[in-house]
Amino acid sequence: MSLSAIFVHPLGLLAQDAFPFWALLRSGNRGDLINGLIGSSAAAIVVIGVIVVVALLTRYRAWRPLWFDWLTSTDHKRIGIMYVVIALVMLARAIIEAILMRAQQADGLGGGFLSPDHFAQLFSTHGTIMIFFMVMPFLTGLINYAVPLQIGARDVAFPVLNSISLGLTAAGAGLVMISLVVGEFSTGGWFGYPPYTEALYTPGVGVDYWIWALSVTSIGTTLTGINFAVTIYKKRAPGMTLYRMPLFTWTALCTAILMIFAMPPLTVATLQLALDRYLGFHYFTNGLGGNQMNFANMFWLFGHPEVYILILPGFGIFSEVFSTFSGKALFGYKSMVWAAMSIAFLSFLVWLHHFFTMGQSGHINAAFGIASMFIGIPTGVKVYDWMATMFRGRVRFGVPMIYAIAFLFLFVIGGITGVMLANPILDYQVHNTVFLVAHFHNVAVPGVLFGMLAGYTYWFPKAFGFRLNERWGKISAYCWIFGWMGAFFPLYVLGLMGLPRRSVAYEQARYVPMEIVAFVGALVVGAGLASLVIQLWVSIRQREQNRVYVGDPWDGRSLEWATSAPPPEYNFPVIPIVNDRDAFTAAKEFGMGYQEPDEYVDIEMPKNSALGPVFGGTGFLLAFGLVWHIWWLVILAALVAIVALIVRGFQRETVQIIPAEQVRREHQRWVHAARAAQPITRGKEGTSANRGRAALETVGAPT
Repeated sequence: MSLSAIFVHPLGLLAQDAFPFWALLRSGNRGDLINGLIGSSAAAIVVIGVIVVVALLTRYRAWRPLWFDWLTSTDHKRIGIMYVVIALVMLARAIIEAILMRAQQADGLGGGFLSPDHFAQLFSTHGTIMIFFMVMPFLTGLINYAVPLQIGARDVAFPVLNSISLGLTAAGAGLVMISLVVGEFSTGGWFGYPPYTEALYTPGVGVDYWIWALSVTSIGTTLTGINFAVTIYKKRAPGMTLYRMPLFTWTALCTAILMIFAMPPLTVATLQLALDRYLGFHYFTNGLGGNQMNFANMFWLFGHPEVYILILPGFGIFSEVFSTFSGKALFGYKSMVWAAMSIAFLSFLVWLHHFFTMGQSGHINAAFGIASMFIGIPTGVKVYDWMATMFRGRVRFGVPMIYAIAFLFLFVIGGITGVMLANPILDYQVHNTVFLVAHFHNVAVPGVLFGMLAGYTYWFPKAFGFRLNERWGKISAYCWIFGWMGAFFPLYVLGLMGLPRRSVAYEQARYVPMEIVAFVGALVVGAGLASLVIQLWVSIRQREQNRVYVGDPWDGRSLEWATSAPPPEYNFPVIPIVNDRDAFTAAKEFGMGYQEPDEYVDIEMPKNSALGPVFGGTGFLLAFGLVWHIWWLVILAALVAIVALIVRGFQRETVQIIPAEQVRREHQRWVHAARAAQPITRGKEGTSANRGRAALETVGAPT
């Protein structure tokens, strides 16, 4: 490519017909008008949302705090919160798209109101967002927030790398969001199988948005995996052996290892697909030496471990919730650890069950079918251990526990259908029907989404210093649970009746009743999302009466509850020494829960760094330039990123010192508040009397 060619078209392929309202203006038929209105409305919501956020930041002069306190912060807790904010924004979009899809299916007899292309974009963005830009940021955010606190560390091993990972994830999410305003998104599903996603069959920019959004975020996720594997291995407090780590930290370690080994195949596959599309390579074509099955193998070499990247942190959260809200130590701790490790290992041995019907021999199908069934064994161990933890415990039905109990019921049902699908003979019968959609959602949603929402409710008081409103939390939880049952249980029946998945319409009237039930279920899920927003709004308004500064509102058992809410930047004034598995419970039982150290010392912490937001911004611009072939933008963004990296290399003052006097003052304020607070019994846990100091369950134990 000549230099002049780069500047002949400074905006590359970008032209007026890239905007959704243009198609609306040009076309006069009813179908295009409906699809254009939906697309233009979505674009308008994004634009108005950005304008409102900018106006509010300007109105309240929040630009400076946003930059110095948040965007450039290397504090793992703030980075974790920003991950969760991204996840919640993307969740809202994905749920609205899901409701639209269910509405189309309910009206799908003979046509429906969406065009096939629009429907395909919806299921592609819904799957892509839920997997890569909702659940992944959510679990990464919770791991970021809780794990360093649980292991008694001051921060992660590589704080600046942590900020860069967040920036790259935000860049990928931004790319998906701007596809609503400029251009279109892929119609190739969240898996992007070629040859459909090759340039010959899909020449538009939609697939390019998918490729670069996933490439950018997968690099960030790989870096996160490396960061947390090193953090958990190297930064644990003295005395915290591997078998004294909380279960959530164990599942975070398994997840980090899976990220390190599972994400690179995805990055390589998407980059190879980009080479096919941009430079005419033939990695995944049927001619000139390529093979589309290479993509399927590489994608699912990532894709099946990805299922367990998503679900293992949920298992960890439920383990914490079952133990804390039953007032008991976790039953079968070591078996839970080995079950998590076994699941992580087996997850790499089952990817081929995703194409039982694609022509490999019966022997291979049998081997992968048996390997897939093996995963049910460690998973079953976990289910029994959770049930045994509740047995003879003093179970409280707070919001996290409601999610956890619903998870047990729904996950077992989804798991049983998974064992059915692991049998190649049965898989042939329902393959490519909505039965598969029902199975996947009944495993992933209770295990992952409910886990994330339980963790959000569980750790919210620790992060912000006040509890969420319990009433709206329960309304939201019941809407999510029963809405999900209404939305996906009918799909089992429809799948057995033969309804193909990914179909925009159908011709058989017998599908309609169940489709309507599923649509009503989706509306209830939408009510759950709305209740979640209301809960946050009400909780912020009532924050003064629900303050829990002491930091232990649930009678927590691990170290994250052994500090104030919210915790100081350095987490602990003195690194704790761990002598027991439930470290904070043991400390409380021996009267060591709220102690002052003999002396305070200066604490060294990392300084803020602009490298994360710079990498996020340049990553977004570079990817946007690649999508629209704006080559000068690609070169400029790459140069800025390289220069920023070099400048960072010359920076010598990368740490700050927090004086011992400041640490002493902050810690004594917390200790005095804890000693003055009334220990709260479990019966009053949900009232405004709960100031964050839970009474010990053991009667007469020293505090």
